Amino acid sequence: MPRVIAVANQKGGVAKTTTVHALESAWASLGDRVLLVDLDPQACLTSSVGVEPEILELSLHDCFVRAVPAADVRMKVGDIGLLPASIELAGTEVHLLGRTGREFALRKVLEPIRADYDVVLIDCPPSLGVLTITALTASDEVLIPMQCEALSQRGVTQLIDTITDVREFTNPSLRITGVVATMFDGRTLEGRRVLEDVAAKSGLTVLEPPVPRSVRFAEAPAAGQSIFEFAPRHPGAEAYRRLVQTLRETG
Repeated sequence: MPRVIAVANQKGGVAKTTTVHALESAWASLGDRVLLVDLDPQACLTSSVGVEPEILELSLHDCFVRAVPAADVRMKVGDIGLLPASIELAGTEVHLLGRTGREFALRKVLEPIRADYDVVLIDCPPSLGVLTITALTASDEVLIPMQCEALSQRGVTQLIDTITDVREFTNPSLRITGVVATMFDGRTLEGRRVLEDVAAKSGLTVLEPPVPRSVRFAEAPAAGQSIFEFAPRHPGAEAYRRLVQTLRETG
């Protein structure tokens, strides 16, 4: 069975989508079959892999609202599969709120195609709403990107509380794989302090290495490329390569 990994943090601007895109590229380069699931109405992941959300005929929204099979929505982008997002996902939560068993909606969508892949990466929206709950319910594990600052650390605490609830009510086997330190500046005392603090107080594993802050991560999707295509020798690209090796070993 494939690994289904939710990449989640309700705080925006912590390089969540960048992390999903980079992990996907590194994983696919090793020969694994990867499916991306863009669950964010902003559709940044969809755009990052070169798909225009505004011109899509079908998106993940149609799977939830119109029961369109995931196989009919899925797109092939290079070597990976994509369930794309569109702005319509912003209305999906309202639709799901009135449904019985709404927490299991994404699991139901993924079930018919899940076995086609080795790894499924879910890019969650920056909130703890219904869409994120469906992602956590559908996943085997959670990866938490965290910018090394106090406010981001507080967001991790809130996410852990939500994960605890999901374990109790909808997905008892859900596990937290660890925290990925993003936009890290090792020259600052604050960055190092937050990393040490989150490990000590939450008991979470902080995965090595931290991903350094760089403008290259913003430039790569603008060029329609992953960090590995845009700047393959950049320390950030190397950090994500090593992270994928760690994740494969711990899988």
